[in-house]
Amino acid sequence: MGKRQSVSSGTVWESMAGYCRAIRIDDRILVSGTTATGPDGLVGGADAAAQARYALDKIEAAIRQLGGRLEDVVRTRVYVSNIDHWEAVARVHGERFGHIRPVNTLVEARLVGPEYLVEIEAEAIVGAGEGRA
Repeated sequence: MGKRQSVSSGTVWESMAGYCRAIRIDDRILVSGTTATGPDGLVGGADAAAQARYALDKIEAAIRQLGGRLEDVVRTRVYVSNIDHWEAVARVHGERFGHIRPVNTLVEARLVGPEYLVEIEAEAIVGAGEGRA
């Protein structure tokens, strides 16, 4: 197995629960479930699409810190706290991944708090997006 690199986004949960935002081993990057949590707490309020955008920004930043690009993402998993939000969240996913087209799962799940409407995780293989803009 190759060298292990990791990054943190500094959320309270990472240190409390003993995990990191993302890990890279060889050419594979795994990104933990990511919510719209900024330095001052929840970002996006009651807007599921805004929360999804923020979470995807955090995911992209973690992937970039580990030497990958959003185009390298090959799988996403999306969790919504209320299935009624699926379309708004799916549209945001489409804005970011429409040209990449990773495999994807979207399910309804109970999240870390009632204010959190969406959580997203991702897997990337560095180089998988070669030739994609």
